[in-house]
Amino acid sequence: MPYVQVDGGRRIFYAEEGSGPDAVLMIHGWGCDGSDWAWLMADLSRDHRCVAIDNRGHGRSAGVPGAYAPRAFAADALEVIDRLGLVRPVIIGHSLGTLIGSVLAVEHPEVMRALVLVDPVYHGEDARLAAVVDALRRAPHEVAAELYGDFFYSERTPSWIPIWHRRRLLGTDEGAVLGTIVGLQDGTDGLGRRVVAERYLPRRGVPTLAFYGGDKPAEVALERRLQRGPLDAIEFWPEHGHFLHQEAPERFATAVRRWLETLPDSGRPT
Repeated sequence: MPYVQVDGGRRIFYAEEGSGPDAVLMIHGWGCDGSDWAWLMADLSRDHRCVAIDNRGHGRSAGVPGAYAPRAFAADALEVIDRLGLVRPVIIGHSLGTLIGSVLAVEHPEVMRALVLVDPVYHGEDARLAAVVDALRRAPHEVAAELYGDFFYSERTPSWIPIWHRRRLLGTDEGAVLGTIVGLQDGTDGLGRRVVAERYLPRRGVPTLAFYGGDKPAEVALERRLQRGPLDAIEFWPEHGHFLHQEAPERFATAVRRWLETLPDSGRPT
């Protein structure tokens, strides 16, 4: 069965494709599920073992009321790595998944080889995050759908993508829709807060490739300050939106492969 049991029997759904000496773990964003990575899996699975999970409370994975902070999501991903025997996978995260992957890169760098970030979301200002949470408390699905429409797409977004996203978002448990954003701004663990991220993220202990879409010069500037070594890199695609990996899947896969080729073969068992 394509489930990993975590945390006393709760189930995390995953899909797996391909095989090879190197593994990849793909982690989706808020209101999404592992199907976000279908295009990238089709490419990388030619020579990688690829696993895409549904985060807790999303897709086919069980939720945990009140427990949607980035560290909680990361604990699930860590168990998936262990239970599936993934040997130092490259972790690829989008949106919320960039926080989950970053927690693992700070707290457990020994379990992973590298980190790919797709339009990170650790730049939130406190007042803005608080206003979003207040609005979500009143109408989680409706406000979330408005946020998607207002901020996540570009002129290059195919018309079918927002329709697919909206259907999936509205099918996500409203507790997870609200709780995930609450977790982004919850005190010193709220990694969606810029003031927290600026202190925490410099501790990431693996090579990192970050993609940014849209008009985000300040966010890209922060990412440059977070870079730690010669293998760290940034791809800035201002003509694309938050789901740039879906808007330009072939270009995205090519860029990821090109960067992976620069890494040492440290993910391979000896």
